Amino acid sequence: MLEIKNVYKTFNAGTVNEKLALRDLNLTLNDGDFVTVIGGNGAGKSTMLNIISGKYIPDSGVVTLDGLNITKMPEHKRAKYLGRVFQDPMMGTAANMWIEENLALALRRGARRGLKWGISNRERALFKKELAKLDLGLENRLSTKVGLLSGGQRQAVTLLMATLQKPKLLLLDEHTAALDPKTAAKVLQLSQEIVEEHGLTTLMITHNMKDAIAYGNRLIMMDDGHIVLDIAGEEKKNLTVKDLLDRFSSAGGGDAEANDALLLSK
Repeated sequence: MLEIKNVYKTFNAGTVNEKLALRDLNLTLNDGDFVTVIGGNGAGKSTMLNIISGKYIPDSGVVTLDGLNITKMPEHKRAKYLGRVFQDPMMGTAANMWIEENLALALRRGARRGLKWGISNRERALFKKELAKLDLGLENRLSTKVGLLSGGQRQAVTLLMATLQKPKLLLLDEHTAALDPKTAAKVLQLSQEIVEEHGLTTLMITHNMKDAIAYGNRLIMMDDGHIVLDIAGEEKKNLTVKDLLDRFSSAGGGDAEANDALLLSK
């Protein structure tokens, strides 16, 4: 479903602030893979997602999505193939629009626009059905402005918006990092349920090593712009946080105990 081949990305090239963010990055995701991504600050995790989404164009290398070369495709054109949930709950929704209006925008992403009346009864029934699955009582608040929701409710709506059209690839960019632990656990549970229900191919960045182990069928660890660990199947299920730290150190990540991001949730 996704192939990243020999991708390089440098920021501020030729200046004192030059930073090689991705170096010969290679990654292949099969249809239905749920891959968690961990690594320290500056490892290249978010840059990789931004290369996939089209926010950044790689200096070299190829990005292929379901057989389509999207390497240089503009961000707005590849949006119809992708769903993305950001760390900040404010980023994925329009605060001054109702819940149903936000969902309508997501449902029609990539479709031709006409002059027919706003939201149909069929669409409204769909929104209520999907919102009810979140178990947050939002199915009875379709005309509530999204800006009035809590961070967790808003992130849940963003997650629903990102998956209404069943994207070829779902990108979860530390989407629970700004939430309290209880709410984060709820949003993670919802994420897994939606991914499993629709068989979505998913990349989830997290700084929480326990979550990286608990969710998905595959785990990759990035360091210095490339992948240093790729663990799947039974091997992943049997991992502990200590195992992961040890594996990172032996894979070339240096002193894992000194890596601030990897110490979270130890």
